[in-house]
Amino acid sequence: MTRARKDKTGKAESRLRELALSYPEAYEEFPWGHRAIKVRKKIFVTLGSEKGLTMSVKLPTSKFEALLLPFTEPTHYGMGKHGWVTASFDADDEPPLELLRGWIDESYRTIAPKKLVAALSEGGGAPRQGKVTR
Repeated sequence: MTRARKDKTGKAESRLRELALSYPEAYEEFPWGHRAIKVRKKIFVTLGSEKGLTMSVKLPTSKFEALLLPFTEPTHYGMGKHGWVTASFDADDEPPLELLRGWIDESYRTIAPKKLVAALSEGGGAPRQGKVTR
């Protein structure tokens, strides 16, 4: 399990975790020592914090745009070829929270069952706006 940190990425990780867990039926587990946030047993975001912050999400729509950014790469272990992207930040970096929030949303909508995604679109259980701020 990761420890709370006072650096910028530690704060960002807390905010991103809170946002991800606000989605319908989202919960967390720690299968490899990293935080994995799941919906119905399927991971939609991982957060790691060894020397900063790493976040992996599935981005079928914005993958190619995301990979143009200097802090991203295809997720290792062959997951990159399936649309997974990893963003990495040093402890002193200030991660672009609004961009990362959008990626979490895209990943959740990709992984979650259609019924849960429909509930988001209808306003039934959508995450509260303004949760992730600098």
